[in-house]
Amino acid sequence: MQSTIRGRSLVIEAGGTWTSARAAELEKLVEAVGEEAAAVDNVELRLARIERLDTYGAWLIERLLRQERGKSTEIRMVGLDPRFDALIASMHEANRREPPPVLPSNGIRWFVEITGAAVVGIARDFVQITEFLGETMAAAGRALRRPAQFRPIAIVHQIDRAGIGAVPIIMLMTFLIGAIVAQQGIFHFRKFGAETYVVDMIGILTLRELAVLLVAIMLAGRSGSAYTAELGSMRMREETDALRVMGLDPIEVLVLPRLIALIIVMPLLTFIGAISALTGGGMVTWLYGGMSPDVYLDRLREAISLSTFQVGLIKAPFMALVIGLIACVEGFRVQGSAESLGLRTTASVVKAIFMVMVLDGLFAMFFAAVDM
Repeated sequence: MQSTIRGRSLVIEAGGTWTSARAAELEKLVEAVGEEAAAVDNVELRLARIERLDTYGAWLIERLLRQERGKSTEIRMVGLDPRFDALIASMHEANRREPPPVLPSNGIRWFVEITGAAVVGIARDFVQITEFLGETMAAAGRALRRPAQFRPIAIVHQIDRAGIGAVPIIMLMTFLIGAIVAQQGIFHFRKFGAETYVVDMIGILTLRELAVLLVAIMLAGRSGSAYTAELGSMRMREETDALRVMGLDPIEVLVLPRLIALIIVMPLLTFIGAISALTGGGMVTWLYGGMSPDVYLDRLREAISLSTFQVGLIKAPFMALVIGLIACVEGFRVQGSAESLGLRTTASVVKAIFMVMVLDGLFAMFFAAVDM
């Protein structure tokens, strides 16, 4: 870059490559020209000889222009190749708006702001999940009309991953929970001479609440997070866009098999978890409470009924649907970064567990209303 002073005017001729690779050199040139321009009234910036220009170089030119305009100096830019006009224009618009004023901190205002943002976020999530449910039902309708294009192998694969693969950990977890509940019940009920009522507590609590809740939480953390990570990775690699280009619906190909698989395996896993928890409770009542297995089974038959068993199984498909919808929605929200994938996976698990608890409470009120 060359500069020439002619009276009260400064002519600057810039040429060559103005890119970030020459950052240190260009910075020094711009600073030197700025010092020379302080003693003149007019500046003419000739850019015809610039061959390459990137965002960094365009910003240096814009910085020089703003620097001289701030001193009431008349400045002109001439000769720039038209192919660089858009880049210069974008730099010209950068940082034009004044930053919003920083208001003094106020505890009440801060609480109202975060509460309002949370309410808006919940409403937005509800709308998106409802829309996603509608799209999924439409995809299911299309699959029923065109069964030849449906992929049952994908459902079987997801059943194997979400169901069969989860059996060992669910059996272990529910067995331990049943054993712990039985031990604590015996320890406290023994003070009142009511050890036999421990069987009632184990049977009713396990079949109605514990089994389905533990399985739902386990599926949310195991399968729900996996679904979010898988769909999010596909979004990052633009595989979902590729499916649309091929004329395939990502919801029909990716989401529907996963939802159907969860709805199928959740009741089965709930049944397995309930049996495992009852077994764990029975072993503790025998070894710790001194109650024989025959007495335990006889008391269990008296304590529970078919409706007790049905309550847990009725909840299971709805919880599976909620877990699958939240996991898939969060997966499709992933942007193009690994950080976004991690945040969405975490949000998927947290929201799914929260909604499972809410749904369980709603079912509790419903079953109480219908006396079940």
